[in-house]
Amino acid sequence: MQRDAAISLDNQLCFAVYALSREITKRYQPYLKELGLTYTQYITMLALWEDDRVAVKQLGARLLLDSGTLTPLLKKLETMGHLTRSRDPSDERSVIIALTDQGKKLKEQARDVPGRMFCQAGVTLEEADALRKHIASMMTKVQPNGIEEELKNDDL
Repeated sequence: MQRDAAISLDNQLCFAVYALSREITKRYQPYLKELGLTYTQYITMLALWEDDRVAVKQLGARLLLDSGTLTPLLKKLETMGHLTRSRDPSDERSVIIALTDQGKKLKEQARDVPGRMFCQAGVTLEEADALRKHIASMMTKVQPNGIEEELKNDDL
């Protein structure tokens, strides 16, 4: 039976990460509902609060989302009044995403979401940060050319 341990579901790192990701995302939902955002909209806004006026291509790379997922998401956030999409005058092929005043104000409402979420879950910010750093380190090993800078931020 030991030979099958390598293919046991409970021994799979991928399943543990997947299950934890789903549970964390589910626990964010009540807090994000107060903001009127889905989880994917929330992480998009997080990225834009860090780096406003960014090309769609750069935003997609930052969020690890393809244009087929990102474009409808950005259209919805634009309809909600949180951002604008406009062609880059220096390169008509590029679309620039910029926060509106409403989108910038939403940041203040969202500021306490991570702390509230982890407190409710019984996880300290230190525990969450240690796990995030470990995951970031592993991510650089499995995807060495993409996410190092994105996950270096020490703020939760």
